[in-house]
Amino acid sequence: TDCHLSKKNDNNAIMAQLLLHGTNFVNFVGPFQWVGEAGGIEGAKVAEFEEPQAVIGSYLHRHAYPDWYQAHQDRDRQLETAYSHRGGKSHCLQHRGEYLYVAQGKKGMRVYDTASIANKGVSQRIISAPFSPLGHDTHIASANATCVVLPTNQPIAPDRNKGELMRKTNQEQPFHPIYNYAFITDAEEGLILTNINTLADREARNNYLTRALTWNQDGILNGARHLTIAGHVFYVATPRGVVVLDMDDPLKPKVLATIDLADARSSALQFRYLFVADGGGLSVVDVTNPSEPRVVPGAKVAMQDARRVYLARTFAYVAAGAEGLAIVNIEQAEQPKLYQLYNAGGKITDATDVIAASTNASLFAYIADGANGLHVVQLTAPDTQPRFYGFSPDPKPELIATRRTRWPALSLSKGLDRDRAVDETGHQIAIFGRLGSRPFNSKEMQRLYLKNGKPWFVDDEPRMQSLIPSRPKRSAGRNSGTSLN
Repeated sequence: TDCHLSKKNDNNAIMAQLLLHGTNFVNFVGPFQWVGEAGGIEGAKVAEFEEPQAVIGSYLHRHAYPDWYQAHQDRDRQLETAYSHRGGKSHCLQHRGEYLYVAQGKKGMRVYDTASIANKGVSQRIISAPFSPLGHDTHIASANATCVVLPTNQPIAPDRNKGELMRKTNQEQPFHPIYNYAFITDAEEGLILTNINTLADREARNNYLTRALTWNQDGILNGARHLTIAGHVFYVATPRGVVVLDMDDPLKPKVLATIDLADARSSALQFRYLFVADGGGLSVVDVTNPSEPRVVPGAKVAMQDARRVYLARTFAYVAAGAEGLAIVNIEQAEQPKLYQLYNAGGKITDATDVIAASTNASLFAYIADGANGLHVVQLTAPDTQPRFYGFSPDPKPELIATRRTRWPALSLSKGLDRDRAVDETGHQIAIFGRLGSRPFNSKEMQRLYLKNGKPWFVDDEPRMQSLIPSRPKRSAGRNSGTSLN
């Protein structure tokens, strides 16, 4: 069961790790967490600059920097430092490298330059252009941009992956065409693509973004709210359910299926299962075959107002509005169970988004909590969870810091993927650094868990006798030897 589907169906996260899809548990948030707000964006300083870069208010912070930790407690655990930029209502954002991609409703999608966020010699640390707009325009105007998603938040340059060194010498796989684009959902226009390779080509004079595609076949994406990318399979949340798209040719989307879930708001994928935050709570969909998705009967955790969901190994973290942070055990994906509702003693009252990330051996949740701002919740630490080492320790949430953001906090940037090397459709992302050491492609992955297109399952009980081929008994005689059955 370390490398095949378990009969108990309790190793979905382990399979995601094995196949190098990533588990979101070790994703990294550094000194700044990026927050989308009702009036713009903000970079909030959540960790110290000095090494070790302890998250402010954490267990490590208390021991490594006791004076600073005490000062933080004396401020009622309020984070002091943040830098903001006025803009539209920021529904969704993603940081990558020196750029921050933000969906801002009627103001469309804009890419901000954040390279100088930690540079005290710069007066404006977040800017829309590092020089004249005549030489830089990274804005895509649209009717109502609701989300922007990158196929990977690792710094990549697809055009530099085509040479002889990468192809022949290192035997790396080429980037799939989806990695050329940022993908924008718009509640009125559907899906918008823009090629962002211009931001990674080392040429500062061509940083202009234009639409490569606008697609909304028969209005199927009307009301689009959120996008989850799983290789070249896309899951778009709409008020009527989730639309599954085949983006193998990014400029020619194809509808694979629709998933009927009323008021679908967001989703997250882990290996064979899509977890959807909808009007009734958290639902589970089997997407082993994306063209034939199956809503798992009875696999639902009821919530009054589930908004966003984030998966970290065997737990789902749901921003559940007035209920706070809902932590759901998803070790058995088809039998999710509510582990805990956490509101920090009534301090989390409008949870709109949540992400988790590991920093210096501990796991943290970052929560966008409307008018309450940004919360930092420590999930694992040696004092609250002495046995927290291991694949997926039980979280013990503790509110350790808050930032009163300039405007109500609505969305958060996912931390840097640190254990994702290949996507769910077998396209390589990361360089392994050894000759020929590429990840499995899709057909090689599927041999571990599919037979004739159907999942097959194993357990860990040895059955050696069944592996020995049956042989006929031989008659006793001088050369007969020992008979085998």
